[in-house]
Amino acid sequence: MTRPGPRMHFSFRSPYTWMASIKLRRRVPDAFSRLELVPYWNPDQRTRDELAARGAEFHYADMSKAKHLYILRDTRGQARKLGLTMRWPIDVDPWWELPHLAWWVCRRQGRGEEFFDAVMAARWERGENICERPVVRRICAGLGIDDEEVVAAPESAEVRRDAVEALVRAYHDDIFGIPYFRTGQHRFWGLDRVDDFVDAWLATANPDPHMPDQVPVRGFGDDTAGGCG
Repeated sequence: MTRPGPRMHFSFRSPYTWMASIKLRRRVPDAFSRLELVPYWNPDQRTRDELAARGAEFHYADMSKAKHLYILRDTRGQARKLGLTMRWPIDVDPWWELPHLAWWVCRRQGRGEEFFDAVMAARWERGENICERPVVRRICAGLGIDDEEVVAAPESAEVRRDAVEALVRAYHDDIFGIPYFRTGQHRFWGLDRVDDFVDAWLATANPDPHMPDQVPVRGFGDDTAGGCG
């Protein structure tokens, strides 16, 4: 059986994804061209219905107020450690299909990484509502991307089909939090697992003939709130 290639499940909603993507590329600058990015977001009712029709559902559960307050403090501290300035956005009934399906269109155009970074910057550095079409249009304008197809992504049956397939895949792969990394049979959840993922990924990509086949990794028993984005 072919082992799964290296991949990163991400969400624009997650501050930990934002920080993990920066931390990852500080170690492997061309990481986004070498691994697969798979979006993971809170689906709207249309997407939920399509998931149900496929026998799948969304594993992620909304956090409690106590957990949310913890993450507010934790993310600011983690951002400082990485030398980042963070601005927490205020979400009012966000429609997550828009930015995630828009990314799908930009990826097809070969502009996925640029759009990813611009959306993350808009949300986590400037506190903008990336679930509004005018914000997505401004992001596209800044990148020189034609915004018509991008902002219309949620209305595209083809894009919706591919997006639902990504969530079905995540369901069957037991993805429950973001960011989530995989390489071979190794799984890593959360910001604090980025280095473990990179070590396992690079060891798999460039095996040392003098080292054992199994790469030692940290277990799930010592996990933290790092993957709760």
